[in-house]
Amino acid sequence: MVESEIAERIAARRAELDELEDQLAKQLAEVRAERDELAVAERVWQRMAEQLAVETAAAEPAAAQVAGRAVLLVPHRGPGIGEDALPPDYQRILVIVRGAGGPVAVKQVGEELGLQVAVRGKLEPLRGKLSKLAGRGWLRKLPDGRFSTRL
Repeated sequence: MVESEIAERIAARRAELDELEDQLAKQLAEVRAERDELAVAERVWQRMAEQLAVETAAAEPAAAQVAGRAVLLVPHRGPGIGEDALPPDYQRILVIVRGAGGPVAVKQVGEELGLQVAVRGKLEPLRGKLSKLAGRGWLRKLPDGRFSTRL
């Protein structure tokens, strides 16, 4: 009776191990499949990052030469870049827009600057400056053409 009991225990343990082996083989297959997917995702991500870097480099704004160094006349707003990095006329425009307390039209800014607002041609260069400030993150251009400060 002892021999048959030992044989039963061995058979039961073998069945448990066979089942565990099947489970582990299934898990291993799932892990390998996920690793393969991650490898593909990483390659796609690297390709996209390279493409974005090329596109960003091509879209960099033109820089002016000052004392032999390339500098942006109106830099992009970002950490560590204060308003003092802007040319004085752009700083003045920012002060006017900020002081308005809400969205302003180009004409309003022109009046504050003392421009002849009745002459449309006098406002177009100002509109360009306001648009440049908006494009570089200093101001926000609203759909109706008015400008406001960024929060």
